Amino acid sequence: MAWIGTSGWSYDHWNGVLYPPGTSSAKRLDVYTAHFDTVELNGSFYHWPRAAAFASWHERLPAGFRMSVKAPRGLTHARRLRDPDVWIERIAEAWRELGENRAVLLVQLRPDDQRRDEQDDARLEDFLARVPADIRVTVEFRHDSWLDDRVFEILERHRAAYCVMSGAGLPCVLRAATGFVYLRMHGPDHQHLYAGSYSDDDLRWWADRIREWEGQGREVYVYFNNDGAGHAVRNADTLRGILA
Repeated sequence: MAWIGTSGWSYDHWNGVLYPPGTSSAKRLDVYTAHFDTVELNGSFYHWPRAAAFASWHERLPAGFRMSVKAPRGLTHARRLRDPDVWIERIAEAWRELGENRAVLLVQLRPDDQRRDEQDDARLEDFLARVPADIRVTVEFRHDSWLDDRVFEILERHRAAYCVMSGAGLPCVLRAATGFVYLRMHGPDHQHLYAGSYSDDDLRWWADRIREWEGQGREVYVYFNNDGAGHAVRNADTLRGILA
């Protein structure tokens, strides 16, 4: 099965694209969930919400809807996954509140977080070993030094997914490390991240990759992050149509 949505949902420039003119920010989630069946919460990267916020989302999300959540930068960028227990406890509390609406925890490493030696492998492995078994994790490596078979073996041991990326300057490796695939579409512009709109030919190519992963019995989560001008909404709709 493929779950297709966008990274975030509350954008003023989506008025007239996804949201009817005049839609209040408080009503955007209701409109979004009537249109898509999954979303990636990315505001959590900048400010981790209280558990009550996750409980509130759980009450508002329809049955069958899936929310992925981006891990806080305090964990991934400030601590670089070291001494993660306090953050893992807060994440686990949020996961309990989301209940059956929870999907995947996205752990994005810093672009300058370079893998240099075995201590970096140990840092990743120690973090993944501490994450509760009921939290599915994907790791987005922004530095290509992590693209090594030993790293993929760590992911496989802990049933964590390698985050497949499409975007300017990012390594695009079609690697499935566990029973699900997590794909972030950061935009087709070769010079700038989060910019541009994917062509129908681009999306047909990605649809073929998604079908291949589904044919292997893997769930696929796809989130478009090129939010400018509503491109993410249109591209997600087009990809869903191609797959249908």
